Amino acid sequence: MKTELEIKDKTRQAEGLKIATFRQHIRKTSPHKHNNYFEIIYLTKGLGSHTIDTIEYTIKTPVIFTIRKEQVHCWDIKTEPEGFVLIIKKTFIDNCLDKDIKRLISELSAQACLFPKDNAAIDIFKLLLNEHQEKKTSNTPIIDGLLKALLAKLLESVKLKISKNGNSTIFQKFIELLNRENELTNKVNHYARLLNTTPQNLNAVCRKETGQSSAEILSEYIINEAKRLLRYTDIMVSEIADKLDFKDNSHFSKYFKRHVGSSPIGFRNDNS
Repeated sequence: MKTELEIKDKTRQAEGLKIATFRQHIRKTSPHKHNNYFEIIYLTKGLGSHTIDTIEYTIKTPVIFTIRKEQVHCWDIKTEPEGFVLIIKKTFIDNCLDKDIKRLISELSAQACLFPKDNAAIDIFKLLLNEHQEKKTSNTPIIDGLLKALLAKLLESVKLKISKNGNSTIFQKFIELLNRENELTNKVNHYARLLNTTPQNLNAVCRKETGQSSAEILSEYIINEAKRLLRYTDIMVSEIADKLDFKDNSHFSKYFKRHVGSSPIGFRNDNS
């Protein structure tokens, strides 16, 4: 029985940041997750598709893909690809003192697929790659500066509403809590308590940042995780219900059907 997804780690244990050219031999991969890191892929050449969770994206270069650690993805590339891969581990984010870098990573992680207007980011990728390959402690400020510039450049592809007050910090921390692996709880008041705020304030912050309520944002994460487990594992529906903090299987099934339009079993059968 397949009860766990394949988890890949493309970094050394002590490595917080890694940049490399996209491997040209990659064509078709099995669905997998990443070991506690955020990945940014920038493709300048290649045809095919890239599936993130249950959504299939057609590769139309130039294209930017981002994969959070809790997401499942796989490639089906038909022609030789070219581009870059940037891996940012949680340890790097935790130890980073630059608040702008953390904010930019948070904003970019909300965008699964972006189509830049040109390939202007390539020059920054190349500079960052060269500095990373030097492996000198003294070039850390250069790497941080280039990383900030790169993240900002990639975000040019989307207009984001960025709050200028403390509420954005609460929202970012809420998203960080939702991104924690194996810790999703279907209760908004649980997250409000962890954030030292009220459910009402958390809801107001979420509406200001995204136009969605805190419950709507939480339900997206719950449903996406349920879809991943149903599609990519053989875990019983009752176990998924328990894992996602539903009081029983019936409650979970009704919740899933209300959001997806089919029962958990029906969704699994349709995607098997």
